[in-house]
Amino acid sequence: MASGGELLDRYGRRHDTLRVSVTDRCNLRCFYCMPERGVRFVGRREILSFEEIERLVRVAAGLGVRKVRVTGGEPLIRQDLPRLIRQLVSIRDLEDVALTTNGTLLAELAAPLYQAGLRRLNVHLDTLDRARFERITRRQGLERVLAGLAAAQRLGFNPVKINVVAVKDLVEPDLAPLARFGRERGFQIRFIEFMPLDAQGLWDRDKVLSAEEILETLEREIAPLVERPAAQTGAPAREFRFADGVGQVGFIASESRPFCGACNRLRLTADGKLRYCLFALQETDVKSLLRGGASDAELVAAIRSTVQAKWEGHTINGARFVAPPRAMHAIGG
Repeated sequence: MASGGELLDRYGRRHDTLRVSVTDRCNLRCFYCMPERGVRFVGRREILSFEEIERLVRVAAGLGVRKVRVTGGEPLIRQDLPRLIRQLVSIRDLEDVALTTNGTLLAELAAPLYQAGLRRLNVHLDTLDRARFERITRRQGLERVLAGLAAAQRLGFNPVKINVVAVKDLVEPDLAPLARFGRERGFQIRFIEFMPLDAQGLWDRDKVLSAEEILETLEREIAPLVERPAAQTGAPAREFRFADGVGQVGFIASESRPFCGACNRLRLTADGKLRYCLFALQETDVKSLLRGGASDAELVAAIRSTVQAKWEGHTINGARFVAPPRAMHAIGG
């Protein structure tokens, strides 16, 4: 569907990427993402159907969205997810469909996802140490994640990136082992600075392990790193290759080096709210439009108004910053 005109906000940023959460539920309880107990999930009837997601994405693609990343919660617990992947891959104007997962169910679902047309994966894994994995996730499952990574690699998923949340006084022992794991197995490790998205008040600025600190550790313990030119405008990660030519790592420095000035992303929550920023305090209810008989033109207007309302950037390093009321699992990773 051609709707004409790029999705430009008031600051001239062009939006071509949409992150789509398919569930707020998860089979882990990572402390920086959600509480361990008492989580109130959205009722299943309030979650967007695959057909509703496909329609919204198709309209967004007509406005210049070219990349979609499927997230959660944990997206692989959404029943029949390969069917949605197949629907998204079939949208003519989309150039890329990717998925972010915690990997615990990947060994069983990698083949159906690959057959549906998925090729790019991000797998969340903070440590290769079983005890620390259970401390972070408050669940067991490290072996299942490793099995999922191996299955994805056998099938030919490329690239497979491993996301690591960097929390000070916790993951320092894991930095070099994870980087070596990536070098040996052909995974790109991406270190993400700890962000205030747990909705439990656990975040503390003193617990942020900065990208520069991690970089210094990797250079000291493994090999010098050389920054690579950005592969695309608006990409959140700074990417580096090891000077010896073996392996690469990335850094998403939302705290120490915000990239708001080049942000090209919108987010759709599992319950049908469109957000212009991970830290946004406002949302656009597109579920009501989708279920209320709205025309494509009305959906276009809702998407455009969300982009136009986008702020210059989050104020995470300022006194005015207010953490979003939703936890990460409810926003979409």
